[in-house]
Amino acid sequence: IQVAQARGVVMLVLAQHQLPYMEFTPAQVKQALTGYGNADKYAVQQAVAQELGLDNIPRPDDAADGLAIALAAWFQK
Repeated sequence: IQVAQARGVVMLVLAQHQLPYMEFTPAQVKQALTGYGNADKYAVQQAVAQELGLDNIPRPDDAADGLAIALAAWFQK
């Protein structure tokens, strides 16, 4: 299954249940976490760890990315 197909399924289910969703560009996530839209991956990972009070950067990288997106959404609320 391609990413676009998975995204379509998720959006369909959200619409069927009248649930809101947010979309972010990578630059928006970086801006929300570091204050700089061109921040590198390591800076974002450090910001995630700091915001969540973690001793280490979350691993694997996908976990840190997901947490960064969740934090960006939280900050926007």
